[in-house]
Amino acid sequence: MSYQIVVKNCTVCGACEFECPNAAIAFESDTFVIDPELCTECEGNFDTPQCAAVCPVPETCIPA
Repeated sequence: MSYQIVVKNCTVCGACEFECPNAAIAFESDTFVIDPELCTECEGNFDTPQCAAVCPVPETCIPA
């Protein structure tokens, strides 16, 4: 499983991109997207997915 970014909620602040330990988040077509092939939900690195933890808008980084 991986996380995804709800585009309509995303403010494009970029906080999530730098917190991802797998470099799974990239800026594409005026928004941020999470590559499901690279996303591990931060397992083995953190107790919770860091994109969701640092996102200032609730329900923006959610399980896919």
